[in-house]
Amino acid sequence: MRAWEMHPLCCLAGEWPGSGGGLADGGRSPPPETPEAPAVAGVLYKWTNIGKGWRPRWFAIRGGVLAYSKIRRRVAAEAAGGVRLIGVARGAGGAAERPIGFVHLKISSFSESKSDDKRFYIITPTKTLQLRTGCAKDRATWIEALVTARSEYSFNEDLSGDQNDASFSTEKLRNRLHAEGVGEAVIKDCEQIVHSEFSQYQTQMKQRCEEYLSFIGSLPREVEVVNSVDTTVTEKPQLELFKHDCSSSGKCSEYSNTESDDVGKQEICELSDGDEFHFYDTRQSFSDFAASPEMRRRCLNNGNEDHVSIESLTTDKANEDLSYSKRRTKLPEPVEKEKGVSLWSMIKDNCGKDLTRVCLPVYFNEPLSSLQKCFEELEYSYLLDRAYECGLRGNGLMRIIYVAAFAVSGYASTDCRPCKPFNPLLGETYEADYPEKGIRFFSEKVSHHPMVMACHCEGKGWKFWGDSNLRSKFWGQSIQLDPDGVLTLEFDDGETFQWSKVTTTINNLILGRVYCHHHGTMNISGNRRYSCKLTFKEQSFLDRNPRQVQGVVKDADGTKVATLMGKWDESVHCIIGDDASKVKSHGSHQSTGATLLWEKNKPSANPTRYNLSSFAITLNELTPELKEKLPPTDSRLRPDQRHLENGEYEKANAEKLRLETRQRMARKMQESGWKPRWFQRDSEDGTFRYIGGYWEAREQRKWDGCNDIFGNLSSSPKLQPSTLYASSSI
Repeated sequence: MRAWEMHPLCCLAGEWPGSGGGLADGGRSPPPETPEAPAVAGVLYKWTNIGKGWRPRWFAIRGGVLAYSKIRRRVAAEAAGGVRLIGVARGAGGAAERPIGFVHLKISSFSESKSDDKRFYIITPTKTLQLRTGCAKDRATWIEALVTARSEYSFNEDLSGDQNDASFSTEKLRNRLHAEGVGEAVIKDCEQIVHSEFSQYQTQMKQRCEEYLSFIGSLPREVEVVNSVDTTVTEKPQLELFKHDCSSSGKCSEYSNTESDDVGKQEICELSDGDEFHFYDTRQSFSDFAASPEMRRRCLNNGNEDHVSIESLTTDKANEDLSYSKRRTKLPEPVEKEKGVSLWSMIKDNCGKDLTRVCLPVYFNEPLSSLQKCFEELEYSYLLDRAYECGLRGNGLMRIIYVAAFAVSGYASTDCRPCKPFNPLLGETYEADYPEKGIRFFSEKVSHHPMVMACHCEGKGWKFWGDSNLRSKFWGQSIQLDPDGVLTLEFDDGETFQWSKVTTTINNLILGRVYCHHHGTMNISGNRRYSCKLTFKEQSFLDRNPRQVQGVVKDADGTKVATLMGKWDESVHCIIGDDASKVKSHGSHQSTGATLLWEKNKPSANPTRYNLSSFAITLNELTPELKEKLPPTDSRLRPDQRHLENGEYEKANAEKLRLETRQRMARKMQESGWKPRWFQRDSEDGTFRYIGGYWEAREQRKWDGCNDIFGNLSSSPKLQPSTLYASSSI
């Protein structure tokens, strides 16, 4: 394929034949021009930004591509050499600089402004050029030239090319083999092999370039799809939002040499509502096969076999979502107006005490239990699905990388969450059956002092379990949370990973905005070849780039094989290999060559004062069908938590006090130690393991040994040692 014809992206920067800079530097000669499609050039005024306004640029059309460059020195018009000039025939004009931007006319639309007879627009899927001519006649001439160049230029003809263009000489190979005394028959065989290999590479390159071009050609149709999906917003703001997102993507491309002022808000604002556009559209110029989602995935994930398979897995999982009942998207409207509470008296009375023993009013709580918070950390369980798939393909490195990304993603839900979850009662449970995510989760509070919660989750090809003893201290201005427990992940093929969580500190309890940060070292150890060490950077007072996470993956020999970086509240990237030069200290998302592993979901469309994510809003949902299946110990049935969710604050405080009284009375009657219903302590490592039976009992609706821990003490059945609860502040 000829180098000067490879422009698969509409804003691809590269050397373009016929530009002053390219030929002045001794570049390759351009392809011969045909009489039917002469080159067109001239000076147009291009809108840059509000500060610079309109600036003259040299524009040239050649081979279906429009290139433009800055004008730094004048060149005689006669030097154009057969180029058709527009608007500059009356004098000298040209550009001797290298092009700073390209536009593929085949995927572009052109429009004229009615309010200004000199202005017109070139619209591509990723940018909009606002241009002005010297007079109205020149505008009509430019539009005609652009439409003509687009219609006469064919991608397929250009990609096929002449086989002679792609020919190469094997004379040097022949001379080298002759010098080594190789026979003529062997030399001919070598030449045939080289020609065959070259032909295969050429064919593959042509196919891949066609895929890229076809994908870009499908972008105008994608705009229509985006505009037609959401009927709750008007068409115009949605189109503008899509344009802004596309513009931002094009602006940040590290492969683009275009001017930074090509795209931005000002160009959208400049398209005034008073202008009536006459569009010269290009959607009919592309093949229909580009609309295939699979083709788009192959184009976007070029050369990444793992990503193609994983994306198809994610797409299949998204399609499965349609067969399940829709979950709620917002909390109920509060019944009462929330009342304030004094922090000073609370802090003075409880400074230095264990937070689990501190009695707080419901105004400091969010309508979730700590058991539900455990499940919230599995919001991005698809990372474990990807890790499982990578392991099946024998890619153990990508498996542990995705496991590390999952370990970091669990902290994303803690950002901007000012309220604490409810401390569960002893024996309280929580289940989560999310078939659309392919997971089933169950947790139980198994110990009161120390407070220990155990959980177990089953996914597609993996199991996850762990327990956590959270030690916390009030220090007046801050709270420090030190987790004590081990999390275990086991895949169906036997590979296991274990890690522990890092320290969390919540700051500014009295003055300023409450925020938390996580700091410490997380070691992810596996039973096979790889291990990972993640460092959560401790945040300083003047840190301009907080919440950073950096990690390294090493093999069994201690050799560094991958680097991870990112922010626990934003995203995680990775770089394969030991290339430290690619890792920049100011953020993973700016690192050259980094691959995105995980990115935080967008905020909920229905924000609450608790700042719950869209996923967290679904955790405490209780439908009539689900209520019939739950045991009496499930967190969804807890009355004070339910009243708080409904905005019934007085009832919530009263229920919270009643449950505390119930536990104190139960403690006096307790005669023996506590035994969890669904978990058992492992004699080897001391962790709590799920003993099974919960989902079978749920299917049969038999909850033997599960008493109503949220009901009145006097109305409960005769208390047994296994149903009594120690004193707790909740």
